[in-house]
Amino acid sequence: MDIIQIVIIGIIASILYMIIKDVNPSFAFLLVVITGIMIFLAVIQQIGTIFQLIESLGTKANVDGMYMKTILKIIGIAYIAELGANLTKDAGLSSVAAKIELAGKIFILLLAIPIISAVAEAILRFVSSV
Repeated sequence: MDIIQIVIIGIIASILYMIIKDVNPSFAFLLVVITGIMIFLAVIQQIGTIFQLIESLGTKANVDGMYMKTILKIIGIAYIAELGANLTKDAGLSSVAAKIELAGKIFILLLAIPIISAVAEAILRFVSSV
């Protein structure tokens, strides 16, 4: 599915949402959730391709596989947290969306600690050798 089809799905869902929201708000929100899932499923293949490209670049650059997997997990968490936060914002629950965003940031920081430690160790080795 290319971007034109995704945009058309989004426009149709938006028009249907505008029509249905006054008649049946819960069904209108369900329409938004289903549309979001459809769009996510449509781009999941491209996300896999991007992950494969990043892994191959990491292999060519002789970057430890653990670091590449961590970076890919961080990217995944960022996108999933954003999707969840946007869906809850659409439902009018901005405080829950803020908590989802905070949780995503905390999980990203937890995953980044080994990378931050490795960078700090490399800097300390460099500074001590000078």
